[in-house]
Amino acid sequence: MIDSLNLTLAIYGPALFGAFCLGFSKAGFPGLALVNVIVMAELFGAKASVGIILPLLILCDLGVYPLFARFATWKQTWPLLSIATLGVFAGYVFLGHMNNELTRTAIGTIVLTMLALQLIRQFYPRILGNVEGARWFRWWSGLLMGVSTMIANAAAPAYSIYTLVNRFSKEQFLGIGARCFLLINLIKAPLMIDLAIINKNSLLIDLSLIPGLVAGVLIGRKVIHRIPQETFEMLLYVFSAAAGIRLLFF
Repeated sequence: MIDSLNLTLAIYGPALFGAFCLGFSKAGFPGLALVNVIVMAELFGAKASVGIILPLLILCDLGVYPLFARFATWKQTWPLLSIATLGVFAGYVFLGHMNNELTRTAIGTIVLTMLALQLIRQFYPRILGNVEGARWFRWWSGLLMGVSTMIANAAAPAYSIYTLVNRFSKEQFLGIGARCFLLINLIKAPLMIDLAIINKNSLLIDLSLIPGLVAGVLIGRKVIHRIPQETFEMLLYVFSAAAGIRLLFF
């Protein structure tokens, strides 16, 4: 684990970029959060990076929740949230028995799985058309969200697939997501403290990365409409695939 007081420019610069990507993802490109996951794993080690990212996510969620909470209710959120919470505790058990290398392999696998889900969502939505309302699909989605968010902070694509299949409106997507991820991430925090993944050192690193996070949110809101989405997403897919393969095999 890199000490918070010894962040060189070679480390701090990319870490700021990772935080920026996380903030930018909240402005309209959820898939960009995967870049943050990959960058932080490379810089700080796979297992330690999970604890560094979570407080930054909670800061984002606290800002997003007041904006979108009116678009949904807890009654609408609970069917998915209750299952995802079970997945979080399953991920907690797994993470407690994983070393850095195994965590790195798990994150690489999750990144590639989430990338595949993103591609299916975008290019082959009809594949998902036969499972709308199916109980097994809700359980699969919720457990995948819970485990992937606990081990790698990378549940957004699984949530996107779930909402696509169930034909949620944009407002429902935002409202349920705001409630679901805020509560899930708050539940994760004491579990990661118990595993010593969140600690004084990681929180000091988070404090130094807040400028990048805020810049990502503010700049993202201003420039997101100027970026050709297809080009941007294609680059994101290529980068995520290469990084996921690197985490797994190199």
